[in-house]
Amino acid sequence: MIKNIFFIIFSLILVSCAKNAEFKFNGSDISNANLNSSFELLSHTGEIKKITDFKGSVVAIFFGFTHCPDICPTSMQELKFIKESLGKQSDKLQVIFITLDPERDNQSLLNSYVPSFDKSFIGLTGSQEDINRVASQYKIFHMKVGEGDSYTIDHSSGIYIIDKDGKIRVRHPYGSKVESIIEDIQHLISI
Repeated sequence: MIKNIFFIIFSLILVSCAKNAEFKFNGSDISNANLNSSFELLSHTGEIKKITDFKGSVVAIFFGFTHCPDICPTSMQELKFIKESLGKQSDKLQVIFITLDPERDNQSLLNSYVPSFDKSFIGLTGSQEDINRVASQYKIFHMKVGEGDSYTIDHSSGIYIIDKDGKIRVRHPYGSKVESIIEDIQHLISI
């Protein structure tokens, strides 16, 4: 009898491991890229936030800027849709917007911009040096184009998915199907 119980438990463990091993992310699997996910930036509510603050949650990070006319608000709308689509699991996903334009995107502006998509979303800013360091860690290209008040920021665009342990796992480039992103997030929530 005890042998049968051990056999059943062992079989369940093997099936569970095989199920996780079989999953193939829809986005680019960057689990083994050794990217540094850490940051310490100022939130739109005035608190210093670190990636370790979100341990236990899956995190979706998007780098952008509030004066962006198209890609940034579109991506934030998609993240809102993704969070809503998770239903009862939505509280297991934290969305973070990291500005690439700290010159204009101060705490006050982020406080009006980021929660307009979803009240649970967090906007982060910092010094230009801090932003450059974090963007570099995530391999984000960004460059100020133009001068005066009408400048814009050219930047690479995508959504990074961080697992519950704070490890960068997946990158979805701009234009990815939201269903694919949702599936990857649901997988990371389930493991």
